Amino acid sequence: MRKTIIFSVALILSATSATGGLKLVSVNDEIAIGKKAQQEVRQQVPQLRDATVSNYIASLGRTLAARADGPRFPYTFSVANYREINAFALPGGPIWIHRGAIDAARTEGQLVGVIAHEIAHIANRHAAEQITKGTMANVGLGLLGALLGSGTGAQIAQMGAGLAANATMMKFSRDHERQADMKALQYMKRAGYDPRGMVEFLQVLRARQGRDPGSVQTFFASHPAPAERVRRLEQEANRLAGGRRDSPSFQNVQARLDRLAPAASMRASR
Repeated sequence: MRKTIIFSVALILSATSATGGLKLVSVNDEIAIGKKAQQEVRQQVPQLRDATVSNYIASLGRTLAARADGPRFPYTFSVANYREINAFALPGGPIWIHRGAIDAARTEGQLVGVIAHEIAHIANRHAAEQITKGTMANVGLGLLGALLGSGTGAQIAQMGAGLAANATMMKFSRDHERQADMKALQYMKRAGYDPRGMVEFLQVLRARQGRDPGSVQTFFASHPAPAERVRRLEQEANRLAGGRRDSPSFQNVQARLDRLAPAASMRASR
């Protein structure tokens, strides 16, 4: 019986390796995991309580999410009141943008590239694949085979919820990051933005690394190095070039942030 289970799992893994990876978590379970993780994040992360900035980020996010492929996830967009540059996506829809990322961007198009990348992780269900891998490693082949046989995705989701607790630092695979980058360029283009803004933001990060390494440390812990991404993306971004690059709304939001109390440091809050 055990040999049959192992053989069945091997067949499933080989069959899904060429189609975007194995996902034992349903879309509904993924959304449920994300809601649970969002509750935990809200208890740990200081949220920027400014309606103008929050509404602006949410508007950008909704515009991009409407152009994303994949399931119609209930996307939400929140601003973490941290000075460090970062952004992260939770399973099933929630996205957080650090205030430091908004400050670091020089144009709306650059900020849009950050948001589009996180949307691409959700739209392409990268968290579901990561949760599946983590669950498989923890439960063992025997229980995995039983779960596959019974079709109880809720049990997989329950185990995956524990993994989502650390989603602010979820490190996706290189393949996931590459796909999210390329998809983000497409979403930007569909939404009328110049995809070169994404490459420009990565160049901003490279410059910031030499000038203020502490501000990008968290970003580099969960994302590939900008130099590698720029080399890979430049050609495709130039091919898709053309579209909106900036807006008065973005400049107004940056000016508003300058007038608010300084953002907290992640190091001070630990």
